[in-house]
Amino acid sequence: MSHSFFAFLQQLGETPALALFTLLTLGVLLVNGWTDAPNAIAGAVVTGALPFRRAVILAAVCNFAGVCCVTAVNASVAETVYSIAAFSGGPRAASIALSAGMAGVVIWAVVCWRWGIPTSESHALVAGITGAAVALEGSWNCVRWESWGKVLLGLLLSTAAGFWCGRQMGRWAGTWKGSDRLFCCLQLPGAAATAFFHGAQDGQKFLGVFLLGTALVQGRQDEQTFVVPLWLLVFCAVGMALGTGMGTADHRYRRPEMVTLNPWMG
Repeated sequence: MSHSFFAFLQQLGETPALALFTLLTLGVLLVNGWTDAPNAIAGAVVTGALPFRRAVILAAVCNFAGVCCVTAVNASVAETVYSIAAFSGGPRAASIALSAGMAGVVIWAVVCWRWGIPTSESHALVAGITGAAVALEGSWNCVRWESWGKVLLGLLLSTAAGFWCGRQMGRWAGTWKGSDRLFCCLQLPGAAATAFFHGAQDGQKFLGVFLLGTALVQGRQDEQTFVVPLWLLVFCAVGMALGTGMGTADHRYRRPEMVTLNPWMG
């Protein structure tokens, strides 16, 4: 990828495949921030720790900060997504396959959002990229299983850690006077941390897929040239924050009494 934003704009005008891929990636980025927004602010809003508008601002700012701060220090998550599958067949075929995978992620995310089905765009993203590469290659030989191993390990460890921490916190709460007020106050740092690390993780995933798409258009997927331009980092951070603001604009999250714990909310 060119390190210059203006050179990238010029390349967009000259390469329709890159323009289509950029549009789809931006769509997935916005949808990701949109659908994950309630995860960060629902607890703070429903407990009355923060009014709706302040919760939106907190989530958007922390999402932006997470993408910028963590990626500037370590972009290993983006590298994992970048190298999760090898694309063959030339620049045109690889670009079409990856664009189809990204379109599938957008459709899946929007359908799940419409029907209130809990989903993860992160797992949809890595699955979409892998599926596109497998469809293009015609076999599973293109999949880099060490990268997929990291995804599955993270899924298992996060589930186990969440179960253990929740169980311990529940036991501790029963023995602490004034725990209701305490846990209400803890919603503030909890919401901020959730939004920050959402940006840190998911923002990097889209950096990785963006770099992958531009590399495939140029007919390469060379891991030795993996570099994250500053303008692309800011672009993804702004897109994530904008998607968060759009997601929390849903009227159902405007008042605490309208927030529900039912994950199948339509």
